[in-house]
Amino acid sequence: MARKRTIVTAGIAALCALAIVPVMAWASTGSQTPKSHHGKVIHVVEHAVTDTVQMFHPPANSLGDDLGFHNPVFNAADTHQIATDNGYCVRTVATGKTEWECTWTTLLAGGHITVEGPFFDDGTNTSLAITGGTGKYNGASGWMLLHARGNPVGSEFDFVFHLKG
Repeated sequence: MARKRTIVTAGIAALCALAIVPVMAWASTGSQTPKSHHGKVIHVVEHAVTDTVQMFHPPANSLGDDLGFHNPVFNAADTHQIATDNGYCVRTVATGKTEWECTWTTLLAGGHITVEGPFFDDGTNTSLAITGGTGKYNGASGWMLLHARGNPVGSEFDFVFHLKG
């Protein structure tokens, strides 16, 4: 009888444990408490010297215009070239506040970081999604601030990558 009671008690304990594990796992991934993502920030400066626009209906902006580029990228102090970028944009808004949707890769020492997101012709700051990377940036995620600068404004751009940790 005692042995039967021990087996039943052990079985009930095992079933309780199986019921609690999924609840605890769900609680640990819930959004009740924000998680801290202390990552790395990389700040570089692009010199937009090769930007080339192919317009469908020159000289007017047109939905579907293409912008291609392969530019030198400098350190945050803008004193020496440390990288290049390579990418393209497609015009998605051709009237009013004109806009492009862009994808590019910044080729840094040790690996590449790829981003995707909006770019405005008027130089408005935007945030782009970091969609991946290679080398020491393999599996990169986070976001990138795009800030127009230079003389004239838009001849250079700050790329501030916020990589999740």
